[in-house]
Amino acid sequence: MKKEWVTFDLDGTLMQNPFGGWVFPEINETVSKWAGVSLDVKRELAMEHNKRMKMERYVEAYDWDGMLAEWLEQRNITQRLNIEEIVIKHCVVPKIHLLEEGILPALRELRNRGLGVAAVTNGFFKYQYPVMEKLGLAELFDVVVTPERAGTGKPDPAILRMVEGKVIAHVGDRLDHDVQLANLHGCLSVFVCRNLSEELRVLQPRERASHRMMDQICEDKWQKETSGEWNAPVPDLCKPQVVIESIAELVSVLFTPDVSA
Repeated sequence: MKKEWVTFDLDGTLMQNPFGGWVFPEINETVSKWAGVSLDVKRELAMEHNKRMKMERYVEAYDWDGMLAEWLEQRNITQRLNIEEIVIKHCVVPKIHLLEEGILPALRELRNRGLGVAAVTNGFFKYQYPVMEKLGLAELFDVVVTPERAGTGKPDPAILRMVEGKVIAHVGDRLDHDVQLANLHGCLSVFVCRNLSEELRVLQPRERASHRMMDQICEDKWQKETSGEWNAPVPDLCKPQVVIESIAELVSVLFTPDVSA
């Protein structure tokens, strides 16, 4: 009998990485000094990232070292940065942190109940693993799936081929990457949405997904994720089946029968 798995996104779901607050600002500052003029390298890299994502070049879209090297070469800047080293330098609390106190106990509970636990992230292993180790996450994952290892990235369901067994649920905070991945794969799509209103909080996680208030939350999230470029409702493939406010709720979702099914 094949093992059953739950897969998790990392950034925004389980942990805060140092990229936005520390890594990109250091890149901006260093490259600006080299160039002798203030540059918004983060913006330039983000534009290239979005371009590659639209072309479904998922692996290349998250190769920050590669994109930065190309950008520097195009501007005849000969110096180079090692982004992995910058990430490691900033892997200290509170620059990085878990997004909930109950995350580690919840992951242990899933493992104790016999489920395989895998991280499925669009960040390269060299950027993610140092953060995972520092926060105590690394030891709780049986597999860490990343684009350069899998040959693709989310939302392409082929990224789940590295997980040997049946994936029963994928958990994440993005509709375009995580919810869509789960729905394309045919497993339970679990959307992490923190700071719910009391009206939604009192509902069961499976009931929240179909609530009218969640429709608006998803619409707003979708517009943010797509930068308003899609002037259309949230696609069905990007609508979650389950909404949780905390990872701790996941245990009851997976081990309580769905009476509405």
